[in-house]
Amino acid sequence: MSSSNPGRRLFLVPLILLAGYAQAATWTCGVSATGPNFGIYNPFTVTPTVANGLITVTCTLTSGGAATVNVVDSFSTGASGSYATRTMISGANKLNYNIYYDAAYTSIRGNGTGGAPTGGATYNLTSTNPSQTNTGIIYGRIPAGQNVAAGSYTDVITLTLTF
Repeated sequence: MSSSNPGRRLFLVPLILLAGYAQAATWTCGVSATGPNFGIYNPFTVTPTVANGLITVTCTLTSGGAATVNVVDSFSTGASGSYATRTMISGANKLNYNIYYDAAYTSIRGNGTGGAPTGGATYNLTSTNPSQTNTGIIYGRIPAGQNVAAGSYTDVITLTLTF
């Protein structure tokens, strides 16, 4: 007598899980900057010499749905090595000046140390608003009454942007 025992059978069913994934947003930022050009300084004037420069930062979403980009700017001390008073140099001669965040000349542009704060902006980039631009004024001021020799005075300030 033969009996048929089908036995146990094991069925393997592949389980495929599907889920959407969030694509990380990518973005780019570009910057242009011009420092104040003070022109001719007159040591006999009783008022400070002032001039403005500009910083323009544009951030653009390149892929993904949205991004919040925090941009922080910081400025070097230049030739003086100090934020309290920066100096422009012509040979061995020095002309004191400084650069500020405000037209009242109270907030010196710096790197966050020595009382000289950093600045910045936040860009909220989305698919409907993929590009944003922010322009900031650099307020420059040379104190009056500096008895300096004639010459071409310059300084180099390094602007660093952190994203």
